[in-house]
Formats: sequence, C-alpha cells, structure tokens
Amino acid sequence: MGWNFGDILDVVGGVIPPEAPAFIHGERVIDWGQANKAMNSLAAALIARGSAPGDKIAIYMRNCPEYLLALGAGWKARLTHVNVNYRYTPEEVWYIFDNSDAQTVVYTSEFRGAVEQIKDRLPRVKTWVEVTGGGQAAPFAERFEDLIEEGNGGPLDIVRSGDDEFFIYTGGTTGMPKGVIWTHDDLREINLQNARILGPTPETLEALREHARTVGPGAKILPAPPLMHGTGLMTGMNTMMAGGCVITLEGIHFDPHEMLRAIDAHKPQTLVVVGDSFGKPLLNALNEEPGRYDVSSVAAIVSSGVMWSREVKDGLLEHMPQAVLSDAFSSSEALGMGVSISAKGMPAPTAKFMLGERCRVFDENDNPVAPGSGIPGLVAIGPPNPVGYYKDEEKSARTFRTIGGVRYSIPGDWCIVESDGSLTLLGRGNACINTAGEKVFPEEVEEALKTHPSVEDALVIGVPDEKWGQAVTGVVRLAPGFNLDEASLRAHVRAHLAGYKTPKRILATDAPIRVANGKADYPAAKAIAAEALA
Repeated sequence: MGWNFGDILDVVGGVIPPEAPAFIHGERVIDWGQANKAMNSLAAALIARGSAPGDKIAIYMRNCPEYLLALGAGWKARLTHVNVNYRYTPEEVWYIFDNSDAQTVVYTSEFRGAVEQIKDRLPRVKTWVEVTGGGQAAPFAERFEDLIEEGNGGPLDIVRSGDDEFFIYTGGTTGMPKGVIWTHDDLREINLQNARILGPTPETLEALREHARTVGPGAKILPAPPLMHGTGLMTGMNTMMAGGCVITLEGIHFDPHEMLRAIDAHKPQTLVVVGDSFGKPLLNALNEEPGRYDVSSVAAIVSSGVMWSREVKDGLLEHMPQAVLSDAFSSSEALGMGVSISAKGMPAPTAKFMLGERCRVFDENDNPVAPGSGIPGLVAIGPPNPVGYYKDEEKSARTFRTIGGVRYSIPGDWCIVESDGSLTLLGRGNACINTAGEKVFPEEVEEALKTHPSVEDALVIGVPDEKWGQAVTGVVRLAPGFNLDEASLRAHVRAHLAGYKTPKRILATDAPIRVANGKADYPAAKAIAAEALA
C-alpha cells in the first residue's frame, strides 16, 4: 500500500513517551500524549460529519499548534491537505476553497470575518471548524476545542493508502495559485532518499516503530516562515513524523528577537529560514547584542525558496560556529533539485548548488547541457514527482514532461552548469526581463544590489520601455541611516555585472516588497515602480 503519513503518525505516536513535547507555542506546550488524542479525536469527528477519503481539508491560520494538529488529523482521516495563504483577500481565499473543492475548512477566529464574507458561495464546504482560543465559534461553525475532545481519542480503525494525496497550493509569480498534487508515498520516498545519505534508514512501518522506540523523541525544530508555505510546512511535518517537537512563534510579523528568545528558551537543534529575508534580520539582531542569546543548541539551519547570500551565511556562522547551513534549491513541484552546504571555514558562493541525483539540465530543445559550456539551461528533476496540478491539465503538461523516456518536473528555473558539475542559479524564466533582446534574470541583479551597504533588500523588475522593450528597474529598501544614491548603486552593479544588466532606474521604498514567507512580491514592486515613474 506504500507509505502513508497517517500510518506513520500512528506508529511513531504510539511509542514516543507521552510526556515528550510535540508542539511549543510561546508558553503553551502540547505533549505527544495530548497531540495523539487531539488528532485522533478530530479525525473521527470529521469522518462522523461526512468527510470521506480524498475529501479536501483547507487550513486557514497562522503558525500555531492547531495547524499541525489539523494537518495530522486530516492524514489520519485520509483527507487531502490544502494550505491557505492568510495574507490573501477574502476573494482570493474563496478561490482557494472553491478551486480545491474543499469539504472541510479549519480556521482561526482571526479570519472569521473573511470566512463570513464568502461561505455562502461555497456549497461544497460541509464542515466549518473554528479555532476559538476559548471563545465561541461562529453560528455556522463548530469549535475546534470541542472536536478534539470528542470520543475516546484512540487510533482509528481505517486502512490508508500510499496513493492518498497531499496538496501544496503555490502562487508562483504569475497567474492564479495552483494546487500541486503529491502522493504520500512519493513525498516519503524523497525524504528517505535524503535520509539514506546519512546512514541506515527505517524502510518499513515496523522498522520505523522499532527505531522510534529505541531512539526516542525526535529533535526540536523552529520554522520561522509560515506553515502555509512549502518550506515551513515540509520541515514541520517531517519533524512530526519523526516524533520530534515543532516550535512556532507567536508574533503576527517576523521578529528576529522573538525567534532568538525562543531559541534561548527551548533549545531547538534546527532552525528554518527563507534565505536573506529571514537570515539577514536574524543576523542583524545577533550583531546588535552579541552574546545575549544562547544559540549553542543550533546544529543546523535550513533554507529554501529565496537567495541566501554568502555574506549572511558567514555572519550567522560567526555566532553559531557549530552549525551546518543547508541551502536547498527546491520548489513545491520540484523537491531536491540541488543543495549548497556551508559550515565554519567551508563557505559556499551565493546561488551555487550541487546537483541532486535526480536532477538534469536541458536547453530549450530538450538537449542535455554540457558542464562548462556556459549555455543557460532549464533545471529538470526526475521521479518521484507530483501527479500534476489540480484541475489544470495545460499547466501540468507544460511543467511535467517526458524526455528520453523519463518524466521530469521542469518548473522554469534557469541555470549555468559549471565544469565541476555544480549549477549557478540564474532565476525563474517567467520573471526574466527581456531588454534590447538580452535576457536578464532578476535574482542576479538583486544579489548585486544587496551587496551594497546601503541596501537592505532589493527586487528587480522589467518596466515597459519604448527603446529597450523592458527597462531593468530596481526597487530597494534602504538600510537604516542611508539615503538613496542612485548613481552610486548603478555603478556598484555595473562593477559586478554586464552593462545591460545594470538597472536604468533604482527606486527606494518603505513599503513591503516580500510576502509572509519571504519570497519576492514582484507585483508589489511593479506597482511601486509604476507609481513612481508615472
């Protein structure tokens, strides 16, 4: 039947000491005994209310234990997880619920107003569950706190399948969000491939049970990015399935000092960030008050999804010399394309990754790109891969293609394959700027801008231009104490990159240019530029 996440939780949760912490959120600690009972009870309650295998459970909340409890309950009940971006407008949230065919929605009281605006247009949603924090639920919803106490909290008598599905809705840079469809078995196999590098790995449920019984509780992890995005979600759920402890932050906005206080108090072994957008504020906070926080527990920092510069990595290692930094090159539809490992005395260049075993690079005609050729190519990753995009056959056909008899996921990332077989990432093709016939990948210019001391963050976009077709334009957030010196910034970029890659204009803003998970908000940058250049 293959691996199923619900089976894994049953096995691991059955042998982990019940007093071991499963979730920590501020002062709240939920142990494994409480977590098992809550997930089992919620799963049984949802089934009793009509949820059937394959139905979709949409989770609409910020980082908190209830997100992961609902996730685990969904696995146990054979429901398909649907993540919801809490930054979306009510209309955008409606789209996710409607597009995913959600049958159950679990949300926090914070978002009751948005749900009330759209619920009458969602006839397929049969069960609304509200996390109230001790208050009353909306009239149309049931209290999460009641459902996790319903029944005896024992394991469900249910046969699950490795073909049970798991959705990750990804916004990308253009178009409406798409649901990437993974099977439990395929996602588990990717995790096992990574684990096998480190040594013998349990390959059956019985072996996993014995391993968990022998080793005991897993490690503690602190994911700083939202659980409703892939980086935080994947690391959090993998920790759950290892019988570990997931520590979440209480703040609505990322506060590096809150993160450091949590590290000091709870001693996680692993931190999860999203490149410089989380790593740089964390480094600045450490530099502000060296030695204030005990970060000696940190053995690993993991990042994915956004550029993580060498300068920020090196700075973090000055404060955590014992840590190993793992910079993963992945996306929701292409896990494991490459990795860059850094440690104290072992630096790694920005955006340079070693190819994963399943990874290949092809040119636009599907021919392999030879290492050292200097020819830009598209990164492709072989199986296991997603089934496709939910209800989007056209996009599925474009992204998941068979070359030489192998089905690859090709999400659109361009790179150069170096002579040593490593790849240097250029950027996502759908964000590429065409200026006077030359291709410019925004990430490359953004990294050059961010090496200037006056720049805290930067995005680069193409602005329509009669002469150039698209004019390379930078939108920057300045570091404290600096004023915009456009000529100096342009000269700085020109010293690092070809002349045609130098922004024609550079604009400063105080507005956010990244979304909650740290990824680039290119539409916001374009709106800022359009208003400034009008």
